[in-house]
Amino acid sequence: MTSATAPGKIILFGEHAVVYGQPALAAPVTQVFTAVDVTDTLRAGIEVEAPAVGLHGELRALPLAHPLRSTVESLFRALSIVSPPYLKITITSSIPVASGLGSGAAVSVALIRALSAHFGHALDDAQVNALAYETEKLHHGTPSGIDNTVITYGRPVYFVRGELTETFEPGAPFSIVIGDTGVSALTKESVGDVRKLWEADKKRWEKVFAKVGKVTKRATAAIETGKIDKLGALMDENHALLQAMTVSSPELDKLVLMARAAGADGAKLSGGGRGGNMIALVRPERAEKVASALLAAGARSTITTIIT
Repeated sequence: MTSATAPGKIILFGEHAVVYGQPALAAPVTQVFTAVDVTDTLRAGIEVEAPAVGLHGELRALPLAHPLRSTVESLFRALSIVSPPYLKITITSSIPVASGLGSGAAVSVALIRALSAHFGHALDDAQVNALAYETEKLHHGTPSGIDNTVITYGRPVYFVRGELTETFEPGAPFSIVIGDTGVSALTKESVGDVRKLWEADKKRWEKVFAKVGKVTKRATAAIETGKIDKLGALMDENHALLQAMTVSSPELDKLVLMARAAGADGAKLSGGGRGGNMIALVRPERAEKVASALLAAGARSTITTIIT
C-alpha cells in the first residue's frame, strides 16, 4: 500500500480579488487533512472508495469530468501509463466539504502524490501543483490556484495568479480560531457571481479589488515583521470589502461579530463565502473564549490553529 496526505487551508487575506490579479495570503491547516491509500488488487479496474462523499465504485463509471476521474487520468497521461494495474483507491478526509478549507484541492494533491509514488514516479511540488490546478478548474470554474498551491507546498504562501509562488515564514507565530457556519457553499457559485458584478462594471469593482490588494500587502508586511497587532484591523477591513462583493452571509456576519465581541482582535470570512468558514485573530489566552462564543452563536465546529 502507498499512502499520502494533504492538509486543509485557510485564506488569510485576498480571496476573490486574487482571481483578478491581486495578491492573497493563505496558510495550511494541519488539524484537518485528507488521506489517500493506494493498493494493488486482483479485481479488474480501479475501485474508488470515498465514504465521506458516499462514493464507492469503478473509476470509469464516473463521468469524464468528475474531479476524481479527471485527476487520475491526467496523472496517467503525465506518467505515460497506458495500461494501469488493478488498483483500489481509498480516500478519507476530516476536511468539511464546501466549507472553504480546501477539501477538493486536498483530495487532488493527496491522490496525485499517492498514485505517483505507487508507480515509482514521485512528482516534485511544482508538478503536483500543476496537475492539481487542472482539477481545481472542475471544482471552481476560474480558480485562482491558491488552494492547490498552499496545500501542495504545506507552508504559508504569498500568491499572485500567474506569478512565481512565494512561501514565507511569519516573523512571529499567531493564533487563528476558525468557525464553521455549517452552511455548505460552492466556491464556483460565489466566484461566478463576483465575475458577473465585475463584467457589469469593471472600473468600479477593480477599484474594490485593488483595495483588497493593498490590505493584503499591508498584512504581508505585518506578518513578515512580526507586527501581529496590526492584523486585526486589516482583517476587519478585508471582511467589509468582501461584504461589498456580496459574498458574505448572515451566518458569517454573525460569527464575525461574535468573535470580535468575545475578544478577537479581528475577524473575517475565509474562502469563497456565502457559508463555510470565518477566521478570527486571537491572542492565545483568548482562543478558548472566542471558540466557545462562536459555538454558542451557532458555529457547527471550531478549530484553533497557530500559523508559524
